[in-house]
Amino acid sequence: MIVLIIGGARSGKSSHAERLARESNLRVTYIATCEARDEEMSERIAHHRERRPTEWRTVEEPLLLADALRREAAIDACLLVDCLTLWLTNALLGEREEEIDKLLAALPGLPGRIILVSNEVGWGIVPENPLARRFRDEQGRLNQRIAAIASEVTLVAAGLPLTLKPGR
Repeated sequence: MIVLIIGGARSGKSSHAERLARESNLRVTYIATCEARDEEMSERIAHHRERRPTEWRTVEEPLLLADALRREAAIDACLLVDCLTLWLTNALLGEREEEIDKLLAALPGLPGRIILVSNEVGWGIVPENPLARRFRDEQGRLNQRIAAIASEVTLVAAGLPLTLKPGR
């Protein structure tokens, strides 16, 4: 089962995803896509680590997400990917856009429960910078493509989940 959780920055989407993972009663692996490239990001990573239960396994994979999902997925496992937005940034900046197609090809065949967290970035102003516009467009396309194959899609705003596509 694939679950997509989208929302704006600091909307509560990661907390919601973590709650779903805890409630799954499955073995949880947290797949972190962020790299600590500055002090602010290091602090964000530390905050996320502090919230996670100690029994959860963490895999750090900033780029080869499809490979990590194939390696970690199992019928008795819940994989929580936080987040697709940072992963997409890594793929675009690293000129590894083929990783997007690899992810989309891998997801439907994975066993267990896969929870994907992603930002909704298209509600703001049109960025002035061409790279930022490209990122916004690619993020919107990725969210749409994953939502199409997901069993369930939830939008989180102000900490409140709104079901967009109910699970089966």
